[in-house]
Amino acid sequence: MSDNTAPRRRRTWSAFGDVRRLPSEYEVMTHETNWTLRAGRASAFEQNPSSAANLWFLTYRENSPLKAEDWNGFRDPDQLTYRAYVAHQNDEETKVEGLLAQFAEIGADAAHTDGWLRVLGTVFTPARYPLHGAQQVQAYIGHIAPSSYITNAAAFTAADLLRRVTRVAYRTRELELARPGCGIGTAERALWEDDPAWQGARKAIETALIAYDWAEAFTAMNLVLLPTLDDVLLTQFGRLAKANSDDLSWLLSGLLGADSKRRDRWSAALAAFAVADRPGNADVLTKWIDKWASRADEAAAGLAGLLASAPVDPPSVEDVVASARAARAALYEQAGIVPTGLAASG
Repeated sequence: MSDNTAPRRRRTWSAFGDVRRLPSEYEVMTHETNWTLRAGRASAFEQNPSSAANLWFLTYRENSPLKAEDWNGFRDPDQLTYRAYVAHQNDEETKVEGLLAQFAEIGADAAHTDGWLRVLGTVFTPARYPLHGAQQVQAYIGHIAPSSYITNAAAFTAADLLRRVTRVAYRTRELELARPGCGIGTAERALWEDDPAWQGARKAIETALIAYDWAEAFTAMNLVLLPTLDDVLLTQFGRLAKANSDDLSWLLSGLLGADSKRRDRWSAALAAFAVADRPGNADVLTKWIDKWASRADEAAAGLAGLLASAPVDPPSVEDVVASARAARAALYEQAGIVPTGLAASG
């Protein structure tokens, strides 16, 4: 006779603790894959705890002012795995390739006015420099993040930024071939390094590269600088391209903008998770947001002057900056945080 009093064996996934449900593919592929966060570790790396690398992670990850009981509780709203990301972006790149081929076939670049070509050469093609800097910061966030759920989300965003740099570079070469002698393809580095209109953005991006605390780097880049620059360089630039009969730039901005919206979703979700876990984290985040907001506004104001030179329907500097601030405010509303000062104005 069987012993019906024996405890029933429960099916669990040990890495997830005592759970009764089957983890999703996203959770199985993402959970605890960051080796520097392995259980029972004395330090991030298997070397002297006082080594430079271990002290770096101790200072800028474990001792970050932004803390949570368990960062593994965070989930990417899109629940992306590597397989899903590659499949999705393969489809998106097919759309972009078709778009580029269609407009190349009709010689669209040859039809741009000199005035709009000047905007392309001073706003669009130099953008590969700040985007590459943002990609480096995003890779750092993923490398030092306190959970593999954050690491993977940041890695996919870094890949998105690389995709965008590649497409800007491709379009730069197309424009250079279509309109030789216009400066596109040769003047961008000088514009990035010396043009007053770009110096606010350059200062902001290069300063973010030395924001070593993982959470400050995340706040600076994902909650302040990229939402601002994307509103100027994708959303507002795209609308202006449409007004100036550059349908390719308008459509391309829309397709690349989907990556930015996905980044905003997980960034807002991470900020909301941090605040829900520890209400005091709201003060930490708003302090950093306020610190970086003035730098973002300076970047937007400089670029606004370049957009204002468009031959058709140019925006005012004030409108460009206000739109960028509104984009940040919408992100903070998603996250459930209320910054003060410049970050909440406009």
